[in-house]
Amino acid sequence: MTATGVGLGLWASPDGGGASAGSAAASSAQSPGGPDEAAGTAAGEDPGPSPSRSHPLSEAPRTIPAVRGHTAERGPGWRPAKDHRVVVADPALADEGRLIAGELGLAYAGEKDDERAGDLRLELNRDAGANPEAYTMTVRGGRVTVAAPAEAGVFYGTRTLKQEIRGAGAAPEGVVRDGPAKQRRGLMLDIARKHYDAGWIEDRIRELGDLKFNELGLHFSDDQGFRIESDSHPEIVSEQHLTKAQVKRIVDLAESRHITVVPEIDSPGHLGAVLAAHPDLQLRDASGGAVRGAIDISRPGAAEIVDDLLDEYAGLFPGGQWHLGADEYQALVVSDPEASFPDLAAAAREKYGPGATVEDLTTGWLNDRAATVRAHDRTPRAWNDGFFRGGSVRAAEDVQVAYWTGKEIGARPPAEYLDEGRKVVNHNDEFLYYVLGEPLTFVYPTGERIYEQWTPLVLRGTTAVPKRYDDQILGGSFAVWGDLPRAQTQEQVADGIRLPLAATVQKLWDPGAPELSWAEFRELADELD
Repeated sequence: MTATGVGLGLWASPDGGGASAGSAAASSAQSPGGPDEAAGTAAGEDPGPSPSRSHPLSEAPRTIPAVRGHTAERGPGWRPAKDHRVVVADPALADEGRLIAGELGLAYAGEKDDERAGDLRLELNRDAGANPEAYTMTVRGGRVTVAAPAEAGVFYGTRTLKQEIRGAGAAPEGVVRDGPAKQRRGLMLDIARKHYDAGWIEDRIRELGDLKFNELGLHFSDDQGFRIESDSHPEIVSEQHLTKAQVKRIVDLAESRHITVVPEIDSPGHLGAVLAAHPDLQLRDASGGAVRGAIDISRPGAAEIVDDLLDEYAGLFPGGQWHLGADEYQALVVSDPEASFPDLAAAAREKYGPGATVEDLTTGWLNDRAATVRAHDRTPRAWNDGFFRGGSVRAAEDVQVAYWTGKEIGARPPAEYLDEGRKVVNHNDEFLYYVLGEPLTFVYPTGERIYEQWTPLVLRGTTAVPKRYDDQILGGSFAVWGDLPRAQTQEQVADGIRLPLAATVQKLWDPGAPELSWAEFRELADELD
């Protein structure tokens, strides 16, 4: 969250892509425990070199993110032609097949058992223990086979192929074995403070898909606006908003790109748009002064309205993740919350015992909202400043931490959350926060700085946590926040985040030192734009 917060288009067609550096060009280089094990060898083929000596050994594809393993072979590679087919070995891959066929100008032939020159074949090699996002792509004998344990991996293989054709015009002979290091690769978009057109959001989804991102966060409720149509509480919806029909199209498009849309209704702070229609629920201090954006969590009606909304939107957003916010509750930024907010303090003692505090009551609020979304089979997450040290009430163990800043009062270092065994998503505001208008100390992040200095282990500031925590860090998310919404147009935002997004996904796909220099990476990104 902010203290007051894609595109790499490849194709002129309506369904566009991304690009990067090759790795392990001349050998079967492979990241430890990585995509080689997960995807297997496509179509059971021997990955040995082609017999022809009339061609030099191939070089690794140049894509963003870079492929993590490529076995070089001798051969002409593969170029799309109008008489080439896309065939699938499983009807579940029809969507992926039709998409890549349209993008490359090929004929979609559906399920076929025969082989023809020029075929692009998509296969599932179902393996319950494999990484579903890993894939193998074999280019040999004038044909291409993309195989993976699940549809997502096949889709990513087609993104690699699309980038190869966009950049070099051909896919090099050999075998790509590829897959992500991190399972959460996201863009969070603040559509509450700045309204974005549905078409603009759909364009970002196409770009995210081609870059192998798999999450789009939508922060659609804040003090400045509530931006999605509501049936349960239409009185809170801002004039400029997305209809549910538009959101359904956004969600459907995202699903077709294997992107989960993660909704966020932030509470108990950042609820100004809701409170404008329900002023009786606004938090007031001991002197009766209204606290901006904060709902009075001691009132039963507060939980009722937020749970109404969580229940309502669970049907609109079918993905398995839900962001509950929980940051910057203004009752907790004063020196003595119990003195400043005696009603909250009394409610805490009544619910949790004589020693309970306002922090305990606030943690209980988070747990109750987590229970609401958990009932819809969602995994809850919250901003790191919604978790408190000590106290008689602890946040539920399954609430994941979206770590964004260490600048708040009483900030807890990332290791505290990790030592508790929590799963963490990296939103480091030092590198990944694009805050419109650059308020406070924020500056627009650069792709170069992300590419050269950031990894998923760098959760706070510029210092990495020890590598022993790596498995608990699920991934990361770049974020666009609309603090000063008129500072940039939609088009300026899209242009401004293009290279930072490319750099972010490179480091989430493979956190190791990239092979390309920043200048080479930027040139490649421009080439594939």
